[in-house]
Amino acid sequence: MTPESLLTPGTRLELGTHLFTQEEIVAFARLYDPQPFHLDPVAARDTVLGGLCASGWQTVAMWMRKQRDTSARLKAEWRAAGSRRIEFGPSPGFRNLKWLRPVRPGDTIAYAMTIAASRPSASRPGWHVLTVSNSGDNQHGEPVLAFESTALVSIVG
Repeated sequence: MTPESLLTPGTRLELGTHLFTQEEIVAFARLYDPQPFHLDPVAARDTVLGGLCASGWQTVAMWMRKQRDTSARLKAEWRAAGSRRIEFGPSPGFRNLKWLRPVRPGDTIAYAMTIAASRPSASRPGWHVLTVSNSGDNQHGEPVLAFESTALVSIVG
């Protein structure tokens, strides 16, 4: 993958997978989202979700971890090859965040991002504004997470 391909609509980047464990789900919930369906497998059975599941915020946080790890790996590969590379700047935001189905203990989520649009920044010469469709699918290929984000990027080197 070249840095320029990340400016091309339709380019899909696989970010990696994560196995959600019961221990991890409960630990995250204790710190950040203490609701019964995230904290207690027994109490969770009597909720609308019918069992323990990860916080949606945890699934998004793991997407971010995978995106940052992938970005660092690609930048290192490009640097080692002596080629140009993408620098990711700040994100002005996201929209249309959807948690499509619960993520249960034992689920492995595969995260990806697909470039939806790219344009030169009107206010920052040398930078591009990317619109990205982001996703997470479980081990059955069922979507569990979807959102659109915007990122500022620049090709350097």
